[in-house]
Formats: sequence, structure tokens, C-alpha cells
Amino acid sequence: MKIPAFQLERFFAQYEFKCKYLLCASDCESLTIQELLDFEPEAETNFKKLWLGYTESQGNPELREAISQNLYENTAPENILVHAGAEEAIFNFMNAALSPGDHLIVHYPCYQSLFQIAEAAGCQITRWEADQTANWELDLNFLKTAIQPNTRAIVINHPHNPTGYLMQREKFAALIEIARAHNLLLFSDEVYRGLEYNPADRLPAACDQYENAVSLGVMSKTYGLPGLRIGWAATRNRQVFEAMAAFKDYTSICNSAPSEFLATLALRHHEKLVERNLQIIHQNLALLNPFFEQHADLFDWQAPRAGAIAFPALKLAATSIEDFSLQLLDQTGVLLLPGNYYGYGEKNFRIGFGRRNLSAGIEQFNQFLQHNFRAAK
Repeated sequence: MKIPAFQLERFFAQYEFKCKYLLCASDCESLTIQELLDFEPEAETNFKKLWLGYTESQGNPELREAISQNLYENTAPENILVHAGAEEAIFNFMNAALSPGDHLIVHYPCYQSLFQIAEAAGCQITRWEADQTANWELDLNFLKTAIQPNTRAIVINHPHNPTGYLMQREKFAALIEIARAHNLLLFSDEVYRGLEYNPADRLPAACDQYENAVSLGVMSKTYGLPGLRIGWAATRNRQVFEAMAAFKDYTSICNSAPSEFLATLALRHHEKLVERNLQIIHQNLALLNPFFEQHADLFDWQAPRAGAIAFPALKLAATSIEDFSLQLLDQTGVLLLPGNYYGYGEKNFRIGFGRRNLSAGIEQFNQFLQHNFRAAK
């Protein structure tokens, strides 16, 4: 299989660890190992005694139990398949559950691997594009008309990367019924689940609601622990589960024992991590909302409903967002992610606000705007 370059990841490989102010991070504030171990009195001692042999391919039973018990309602530990991050789970699903000639309908814009892997494997892709003019809403009528005889799966992402969109509960239920009526797989990227600004808006996990759904989870985003490289797929569809488990023998085989230990520990205290990260997000949104209001002539800002990222747009007709972003980086060290790396136009950009140091980056961003776009006024 030959897959085109992952544009977003190539961009980050070039700039992420060289910039002064990473203003487009997709994750929340990370912790140290010591901070995690401090959650429980015996954790440090037990961690040092950890055996570093091979681990179970499906994931440590205690970890699968922690995922099932803390994050799902109707999905048992035996329905959890642990992976090396969310990316491996996406790769395995697309290869194990799909065949060349299958048709996918994919919520768009999206993380590139959610369609690119399947396309490279010979699948047909229909982009179910969100409506930017309606705060990134999705049209279920379009979905219904897009279904073909060879449609195998619908791919959705909520809370959404990169827009912060969150589907209404009624629409989510209707979506599941559409998938069920056509016996389609529903691959649901839920890596930001838990970061809804109003807890009442939180949607149920797709795997809990639909027997043919696969819910994607990870320690990276909501919990701020990307260095653990622990993700998972949760599904009650045994055929899909077994196919993914067998395909994993050709990827990571099994997971890192220290990472599984620390992920299990973190999930036992997941509410603390979520509360901490939501507090950071709310503090940062209190800076971003007035910032974009002040510069409303330069940017179209649609406030997100969940997650740690948003997807505003540049209003300057003569300037591409990549040129704008690279000029900003060159003058201030502030890094934004141009939306063209999502394959989405020339104006949108991703901004991240799940980390504590956002205020310093926004200050530099504001000075850049004042110097380049306000000085002559």
C-alpha cells in the first residue's frame, strides 16, 4: 500500500519543536510521571516492580477494565482492543474491516487518516462536509442520499477535530438509525469525549448505542497524556473486533507495559484530569473570545462547544492562511496550523487552547496584528 504523505504530521515535524509558542496543539496540558504516580500511595512502588516482558495483545486486563468501567455503559472489557495510540487503531480498522471497492462516507474536514488510509487501500470516499456558515453543522439528508449499494461505513468525529463542533443528541440518534437501517459500520472518533463545556451536551459513546459501531478513544487529548501512546477501539461487533485483533499482529503486536500501567492509573482518576483540563480550556477561552471579538474584521470566529481546538478563518482576501501563518511564525515564533493541511481551503486555521501557556502566545499574536494590520490605521 502506498499512502500519500500525512500533510499535517509533516508540517508538525518541520515546525512543532522549533517554534516558541505552539498555538495549535491538539492535546491538553500534560503531566509528569511523578504527578501521575502521586495519585495513589503505592503507585510508585508498584511501577518500579513492573515486569517488562511482553504484554497481552488485546491490552492489559486491568486497563481494559478501567476503560470499560469509567468511559462506557454497555461495552464490556472484552470489547476493548488497546492500541499504540489512536492512529494505530484507525489504521487497523481501515485495513481489517474494509475491502477494496467499499464506499465510506466521512465527516469532513477531518484528521487525514480517517479517509486517506481507506482511499489508499482502494475504497471510495464521499466527504460529508460540515457547513461552516451554520457553525459546522452536518446535513443528515446529504448522508441519506450519499449511501450507495457498496457503502460499508460512516466515519464521524465528535467532539470534532478541528472545529469543536458537537452534534445534537437528537441528530446523533437519527444518525445511528440511518446506519442501522442500512447495516453500516459506524466508526466514531471520540478522542475529545469528556471535554464538553456543558456536561449535559455529552453524547453517549457510539459503541454503547449501536451494535455495529466502533468508538475510538485515546489518552492523548482529553487526558493530556500523548506520551503514553495508548489508544483503543471499543466495539460489540465481534467480527470487526477479531479482524482488528488479528491485524494488530502485523503492527504493534502488543503495547508498552509502563504505558499500560500509567494509563490504567490515570483512568482510575480520569475525572480529576478532565476537571483540570476543562478549567484550563475555560480560562483560555476567556482570552480567545475577546481576542477574536477585537479582531472580528480579520477573523471569522465560531466558538466551539467542546474539545481543545477550533477552526477560525482569515478574512483577508489577498492572503492565504499558510502565508499568514508562516509570516506570524517568522516574526513572533507563534505557530498556527493552516487549514490547507486538512485539505480544507486557504483561509481556516487550527488554534489549540488546552495548554496553560496560551496567554503568552496570544500576546505575541496580538502584537503581530497590531504591527502588521493596525499600525497604518
